Amino acid sequence: MHGTKEDYINYRIDKSNESFEDALLLTNNKRWNSCINRLYYSSYYIASALLLQNNIKVETHNGVKTQLFMNYIKPGKLGTKFGKLFSHLFDWRQETDYAEFTDFDEETVIPLISEVKQLNSTLINLIEE
Repeated sequence: MHGTKEDYINYRIDKSNESFEDALLLTNNKRWNSCINRLYYSSYYIASALLLQNNIKVETHNGVKTQLFMNYIKPGKLGTKFGKLFSHLFDWRQETDYAEFTDFDEETVIPLISEVKQLNSTLINLIEE
């Protein structure tokens, strides 16, 4: 598929929204590890859209995390609480995908939903600036 930069940004925002909605469905079914995965991806897609908006090229998940910190957290454009949240989501997604005997619970996951929603809204605002 070929498209403009704007097409790719909008596609990633749509993917983010879909992933967040999936996380809510997984929460209703108490699928905590899968919910962590979808929450991470909902923020990852918007973060990658923000970087693309600003012509910052990345090819890996770690690259998105690194560039987000270098270009937005460190200069203060995005709060450190969001940097910590994104970093935790990144690590936890890795754990749920690759580590054995990793089980998240309701007490950990439920508060993340509103935090991720706030992070995603803040990233969208940065894209729209």
